[in-house]
Amino acid sequence: MKGIRPATATDSCRRDLARDLLADLRRVDRQVRDNEAQMRDALAAARTALTALPGLGTVIAAKLLGHVGDVARLPTEHHFASYTGTAPLDASSGKNTRHRLNTGGNRALNSVLHMVAVCQIRDGGRGQEYYLRKIAEGKTPAEARRALTRRLSGPVAPPPRSSLRQGGPAMPGPEASGPLAGPRRR
Repeated sequence: MKGIRPATATDSCRRDLARDLLADLRRVDRQVRDNEAQMRDALAAARTALTALPGLGTVIAAKLLGHVGDVARLPTEHHFASYTGTAPLDASSGKNTRHRLNTGGNRALNSVLHMVAVCQIRDGGRGQEYYLRKIAEGKTPAEARRALTRRLSGPVAPPPRSSLRQGGPAMPGPEASGPLAGPRRR
């Protein structure tokens, strides 16, 4: 920018606008780096290994921890699935047994789990295998993705209250049992 010599007043105005935009971009970039560092620190303080799950990075794990808050109020993974809106609702009538999409629950957490499911489907591994198995069973892609999102509630859900009383982790990571928790690391 320093080497640019405007020939007209219009060029001078354009240079000043470009300089301001560049300064704004640098400021926003600095803020993003600072926010990511704060999120990494918060995840470390929470003693969680959520970021080790496939498709779950620093930003999504921090968003998950921020929305869940006090994990003691969600005693099981089923309560967590209901809270996030990933648990299907019974829509049976007579001899027809079926479930429908749950449009309730915490939509931000539902969105987080949906993003993790989409990443797992795209990147391969256990999530993609589960998704393809559901499609082979005759489910539509949307139904298979919803099933995977519900299945992800297990490894992502808070631990049972009993482990919280015994000083367990604040939020689980892949060390928690679950079909999509990723490979075990020893």
